[in-house]
Amino acid sequence: MEYAARMTSTAKAKKKPPVLLRLISLLTPHKVRFALASLCLVFGSLVALAYPQVAKYAIDLGMNEGSVSALNDVLFWLVGIFAMHAVFVWFRHYLMSWLGIRAVADLRNLVFDRILLLPVSWFHDRRSGELVGRLAADVAIIEEVIGSQMSMAVRNVVQLLGGIILLFVVDWRLTLVMLAIIPPFSVGAVYFGAKLRKRSREVQDRLAEASGRVQEAIGAIETVQAFGRERDEARAYRQKVEEAFGSGVKLVQWRASFMASVSVLTYASLAVILLLGGRAVIEGRMSAGDLTAFLIYTGMVASAFATIAGLYGALNKAAGATERLYDVIDTEPAIADPETPVALPAGGGALCFENVVFRYDSRPDDPVLEGVSIDIAPGEVVALVGPSGAGKTTIASLVPRFYDVLSGSVRVEGIDVRELALSELRKALAIVAQEPVLFSGTIAENIAYSDPSLSKAEVEEAARLANAHDFIVGFPDGYATLVGERGVKLSGGQKQRIAIARALVADPRILILDEATSNLDSETEAVVQEALSSLMKSRTTLVIAHRLSTVRDADRICVVENGAVAAQGTHDELMKSSTTYRRLVEHQLVPKARVE
Repeated sequence: MEYAARMTSTAKAKKKPPVLLRLISLLTPHKVRFALASLCLVFGSLVALAYPQVAKYAIDLGMNEGSVSALNDVLFWLVGIFAMHAVFVWFRHYLMSWLGIRAVADLRNLVFDRILLLPVSWFHDRRSGELVGRLAADVAIIEEVIGSQMSMAVRNVVQLLGGIILLFVVDWRLTLVMLAIIPPFSVGAVYFGAKLRKRSREVQDRLAEASGRVQEAIGAIETVQAFGRERDEARAYRQKVEEAFGSGVKLVQWRASFMASVSVLTYASLAVILLLGGRAVIEGRMSAGDLTAFLIYTGMVASAFATIAGLYGALNKAAGATERLYDVIDTEPAIADPETPVALPAGGGALCFENVVFRYDSRPDDPVLEGVSIDIAPGEVVALVGPSGAGKTTIASLVPRFYDVLSGSVRVEGIDVRELALSELRKALAIVAQEPVLFSGTIAENIAYSDPSLSKAEVEEAARLANAHDFIVGFPDGYATLVGERGVKLSGGQKQRIAIARALVADPRILILDEATSNLDSETEAVVQEALSSLMKSRTTLVIAHRLSTVRDADRICVVENGAVAAQGTHDELMKSSTTYRRLVEHQLVPKARVE
């Protein structure tokens, strides 16, 4: 049966919802908190609009009329308003910050859940740093928007509209003058502020380049000194520093001009409003308290204008971050469970490649495998040998469905792997690679990776079978020893034996050994080979290797050449019948061949 038409495509063309709706969708599960936060935000903003009115009454009743009791009453109400405003601010800040943190946690989980389901081929087209950056920098931007900037935007909109309405109530003529001056001035200030940030980023970029030069030179100090390049590196660093200095001077010039312009325009605007407002007070159209309230409202409106204009750029930045994250979330895995998975029957690990044809998506015109057929009986050890790039590792990668065949089939226990649930298929397999990847936890945690519930005795038994127990107990912390990122604190042989113990714990039907001893010296290889012998007992094993010691005892050796199986047989049979195998032995396997 052909399965190509049933393969799930990546990134199906769908109409994506607007970015704002996606941000709001993160808050939907927490709509009660969001509603409470919004109410606190609106009420708090409205309470803040009462401050200028209190100032108005304090001046008109308390000062102009000389009434101490009236002034005391105003002070009493002012303290009450302060307290009420503080309560609304606390709840608004807490609830909005909680929503931001919660939404970011949910978003991180969504992204990582999707990443873990994507096929290996998807990662080949992307840098790991880019993905980590999306989970760190992009998510942090969204947290700031939801937890802070969104509430700032709403608060300033309320204060802007409320302030303008109250300004018209105080004096509509003076308000029109204010609206002709303040909004353009605020928008202009935001525009030049953005220019300043761009200049500042240029300075930081120049400094980063200089720092990068230092880091590179220090990291390779032996090479620098060995080639006598000290003066050249110093000259290159000095050039970067001077470039940063030049950018810094330009930034200072822009900042000085900006601050001077803002200062002049601010005081000029204030002078105009004071002049016109003072005339209105003299003419009796306004009281001194009205003028004071008007000035305070003007400051609130100007601040709101500037903040809202500045938030526009931040929201655009958040939109970009949201799109990048949802690009990952929206990606449909090309390799996924079938709609109705077939149960994997009991068996000893029968494995069959039947007329397999495969090409990588990135190289559709470059055939990798063409008509590969290999039938492996339960418990049989089959080795794949051949020149580099012949397709050996690709053949092994088709078994756990890291990739899917273009045509033909790969069968486990007689069932096409595409009919099995991925979890069930991969539970029946274990892979020991050339460079085993260990996690940064303890040795015990790495051995029990497939089943964290294992007892200490079971972990130690697997380590003994893998010839790892003796060196593990030699560490001061024994099985609690931290291995470091990717196992950097362990030697190659130690990492390999822990990987073998991990595979033993998984108890697979089918074992894949991908160059498992190629990076080891002869003494370490002998220890690891003994451990591998324990692992391979009563299991179907697919071995990819270049060393003769690894493959000559296999039940069968398949010579892979130009994406096809060119010959099959035992070592002795292939030495007589296969020119390619004999050449590999002579050129690649000969050091071990002579030893044996």
